[in-house]
Amino acid sequence: MVIDRETLFGRLEELGIPSTTVEHPPMFTVQQSLTLRERLPGAHTKNLFLTDKDGRMVLVVAKDDTRVDLKGLAQRLGAGRFSFGKEGLLAAVLGVAPGSVTPFALANASAAGVVVVVDMALMDFAEVNCHPLENTATTRLPTQDLIRFIRACGHEPLLISLG
Repeated sequence: MVIDRETLFGRLEELGIPSTTVEHPPMFTVQQSLTLRERLPGAHTKNLFLTDKDGRMVLVVAKDDTRVDLKGLAQRLGAGRFSFGKEGLLAAVLGVAPGSVTPFALANASAAGVVVVVDMALMDFAEVNCHPLENTATTRLPTQDLIRFIRACGHEPLLISLG
């Protein structure tokens, strides 16, 4: 079963993670989200759902302006060449649509096999912003609590400098 926003917010509350959510028009790209910077302090993220030919799945949580070298990342992880996960796989594994990829989707049981990579650049910020399972809102929470949330979902994030 895929979790919804209400379930996500309940999970954050259970973990004692404070968060603030702002509703906005759908945002599909980092460029579109630039208008939110004044209302939402903290680091903003871009999230990439990647797969290799062997079926390995990786969720990259990067600072919005980080250039992610997919070839270099694949080499660092000992994976094959990465491509972006197809829409059907994204829905089946993370339970979200394209444009709504988020580390919050790791709360879905179907995401158990996903390797999580977090950009070290995010760790320089007290707070981080991510979509709450859909791209019509952005949720801000303490960066350390995002890491705690990822761990509570059964994933040990790999903190890697991606820039």
